[in-house]
Amino acid sequence: MMVVGLTGGIGSGKTTVGKFFVELGVPVYNSDVRAKGLMKSSKKVKRAIIKLLGKDSYKGKVLNKKYIAEKVFNDGVLLKKLNTIVHPAVREDFLKWVKAQDTPYVIQETALIFENASQGFYDKIVLVISPSNIRVKRVMERDASSEKEVLARLKKQLLDSEKIHLSDFVIENVELLKTKAIVEEVHSALLEYS
Repeated sequence: MMVVGLTGGIGSGKTTVGKFFVELGVPVYNSDVRAKGLMKSSKKVKRAIIKLLGKDSYKGKVLNKKYIAEKVFNDGVLLKKLNTIVHPAVREDFLKWVKAQDTPYVIQETALIFENASQGFYDKIVLVISPSNIRVKRVMERDASSEKEVLARLKKQLLDSEKIHLSDFVIENVELLKTKAIVEEVHSALLEYS
């Protein structure tokens, strides 16, 4: 079974593109959703996060996302340590999930393939891009964030121009009907590879 990485910067529309693949019968593993789930459900992950960031990381059994974000956002070392807890747990969970699938290929939706130098995990990589002004607007609406906050998050990711030549397929996500048509083309091409 072929494993495809679906990536793109914040607000590019990875999840929207992932939904289009699901409509075509392709299983899509959303790494962000699964990571949050593991941070809540895995005792091992939970213990490691509390040890790293303190007991305020959870309010009872609920993940204190705001507290964690405030702790790691401007502290690269702390963020890296948090990622060394969460990323291996997500990888392990993903590999178990893949074994349960029975399709020509599966997709892992994950934001930081190139930033984490994990492109070697994938047979093919699909990059979703959108103009930065559209991405900023989407994230401001989705997360109720200020423009300044969104731009700060964008600066922490590689530019699309740096990722394009590393990707097998590029989907520009501006107009939904066009995006859907491109997803269908990419799907047909991936079926030929698998």
